[in-house]
Amino acid sequence: MEGIRFIDIYATKGIEYLIVIAFLAAFVLFCRYMYRPRETKAGAGIAMEATARFRVPEGLFYHQGHSWLRPEPGGVGIVGVDDFAQKLVGKVESVVLPSVGYRMAEGEKAWTLVVDSVPIPMLSPVDGEVVAVNSEVLRSPEILSKDPYGKGWLVKVKSRRINAATRNLLSGKLARAWMESALDKLHPIPHESVGPVLADGGLPIEGLARVLGGEKWAEVAKTHLLTDAE
Repeated sequence: MEGIRFIDIYATKGIEYLIVIAFLAAFVLFCRYMYRPRETKAGAGIAMEATARFRVPEGLFYHQGHSWLRPEPGGVGIVGVDDFAQKLVGKVESVVLPSVGYRMAEGEKAWTLVVDSVPIPMLSPVDGEVVAVNSEVLRSPEILSKDPYGKGWLVKVKSRRINAATRNLLSGKLARAWMESALDKLHPIPHESVGPVLADGGLPIEGLARVLGGEKWAEVAKTHLLTDAE
């Protein structure tokens, strides 16, 4: 009939459904934005974020001097420095590695990280003869901070005591708990005014020893790498 307009109620309902869906999608995006982990700063240049504070991969065995061992077939072990060590010392200028044929001893000084021209020795996690060194790390020591457990390995060692060595080292949940507790034991050297450097759940940036120790940063680094005794 003339003057009468018919309304398609199904089309109207479809529009309403689209409006509801759009609203729900916007609400979900808003919630994700509000509750996503955020990066903050907490004094002395220490960056904080809601993530694990250190990388501690499974399948590796960790020495309390912050080196690691990965057993390989044939009695060979790959050795490197852990994430705590590289964050502690900061940017490494160069690495001094033992030569092929050198015999390393578990718990003894085996290689040296050079930071700001200061040598920082580290301890071996295993007894054995060096059968290979990572020439890439010698050319590009920054690999240590980017990939300490992969491309940043240091030496390969041939040893009859690989399995015995792993029993003296830490792994899995125990290693993660130990590394977190090592961070909790870090404190500024007396009379150094560095302010608050860590908060619960904080992620320390590279160079933590310098933040805590100031001019005595090497002392802090060697103490926590267990090489402070001459």
